[in-house]
Amino acid sequence: MNWVLASDHAGVQLKKALLAFLEEQGHFAHDLGVSDNGESADYPEPADNAVEAMLKGGADMGILVCGTGLGVSMRANRYKGIRATLITNDFSAKAAKEHSNANILCFGERITSEQDALRYLKIFLENTFEGGRHQRRLDKLDAPLVTEENEGAKK
Repeated sequence: MNWVLASDHAGVQLKKALLAFLEEQGHFAHDLGVSDNGESADYPEPADNAVEAMLKGGADMGILVCGTGLGVSMRANRYKGIRATLITNDFSAKAAKEHSNANILCFGERITSEQDALRYLKIFLENTFEGGRHQRRLDKLDAPLVTEENEGAKK
């Protein structure tokens, strides 16, 4: 599988460990930055870089890392077709694949140890999307929102 990984300054070390793990497992993993130069970086930019690479067909999956994983997940989910999810435990890693068919995994280097993050990634990779009722729910994620301004809003 073809992966892109990106982080802000607070996620560089964990990103490197996840990239090495993917490569050890036989995946192609491309680091989109940021580098380990100690300069501050705002999380929207690396998130945008990874999402744009995926949407252009340059990768099947992505991993984003910042201090908490919250900022990169919020930014990535602003794009249609992206299902970014914050992974914080074994169950969320399994459900991210089985139920949500996530295409971007988000981690927080300040809240998740390297050992735990590698275990979560392994769990995600070992599982498969269940489809069925879960696919119906995923289809709704990219459906237009119904509001009062765009006809048919429920009161």
